[in-house]
Amino acid sequence: MKKLTIDRGILYMFLASIMSASMGGFVKVVSQSLPSVEVVFFRNILGLIFVIISFYSIPLVQKGGKPWLLLFRGFMGFMALLSFFYLMAHIPLGEAVTYNATFPLFIALFAFLFLKERVNKIVVIAIILGFTGIVLIAQPQGMAMDRYMLLGLFSGMATALSYTSVRELRQFYDLRMIMLSFMLVGTVLPLIFMIITPYLNLSNDWDWIFSSFKMPSGIEWVYLLAMGIFATLSQWFITKAYELTKAGIVGVISYSNILFSLIIGIALGDDIPNMLTFLGIGLVISSGVMVVLSKSKKITNKNVGLALADKK
Repeated sequence: MKKLTIDRGILYMFLASIMSASMGGFVKVVSQSLPSVEVVFFRNILGLIFVIISFYSIPLVQKGGKPWLLLFRGFMGFMALLSFFYLMAHIPLGEAVTYNATFPLFIALFAFLFLKERVNKIVVIAIILGFTGIVLIAQPQGMAMDRYMLLGLFSGMATALSYTSVRELRQFYDLRMIMLSFMLVGTVLPLIFMIITPYLNLSNDWDWIFSSFKMPSGIEWVYLLAMGIFATLSQWFITKAYELTKAGIVGVISYSNILFSLIIGIALGDDIPNMLTFLGIGLVISSGVMVVLSKSKKITNKNVGLALADKK
C-alpha cells in the first residue's frame, strides 16, 4: 500500500493558518477586557524584544537609504494591525479575518491605479467578486456602510500598502530591520495614544485608536503571552512554507485561515454565519485565490513568504 505523503510547504501553511487563527482567538478573548490599542501594544512589544535579541546573535547586513519608506511601512503595518484587532474584538472572528484577507485585491487595484500596471481580465473579475463578497458580509442597510465595514476595508487597504512597501524595502534592508520598524511604531504609538486619551474628549467612534491603559491581571497575562507565541509560530511557518513550495499553491492554502477562524470564533460564542455571509466569504476567498494565482509567477517565493510573515 502506497504511503500517503503531504508536501511540507502545504503542511506548514496549514499549521500557519491554525496558529494565526488561534492568535485571533486569544486576541478576541483578551479584548473583551482590554482595549484593542493596548492588545496591539503588547503584541508588538513582545515581538520587539525577540527582534532586538536577534541583532546580537546575527549582525544586520543591509544597504539602507530609505528611512521614510521604512517609517511608512511601520505606520501602515501598525494601522492595519490595530483595525484588524479591533474588528476581531467586535465582530465574528471569521468575518474579521475575511475583511483583512482582501489585501490582494487592494494590491492589484493600487498597482493598476498608481503604478499603471496592466491588469488582466481575471484580476478585474476577482476585484469585482471580492468587493461583492464584502457587501454580502456587511449587508449594509441601503447605501450606508457601518464602521466595521469601513474598518474592514481599511484593514485590507493598509495591509496591502504595508505589504507592497515590504517588497521594495527588501532591496535595501534586512528583514529584521523592516520588522523592527513595524514593531517599534506599533509599540510607541499605542503608548502615546493611551497616555493622551484621558486628556481628550472624543466620541466612541475613536475608541479603536484612543483608549486608556488598563493593567492586565491574572489570566489576561496568559492570554497576551499565548497571543504572542501563536503569532510568532505563525510567522515562522509562513516563511518556511514559501521556502519549500510554489507561491501560488501556498497562497491558496493560506485562505484556510478563514475556515479555522470561523471554527474558533463559533467555539468562542460567535453566531453561525447566515447564507449571505457564507456566500460573501466564499466570494472573497475565490477572488483572493484568483489574484494569487494570476500574480504568483511574477513574485519569488522568498520575497512573498518574508513579506507575509512580516505583516503578521
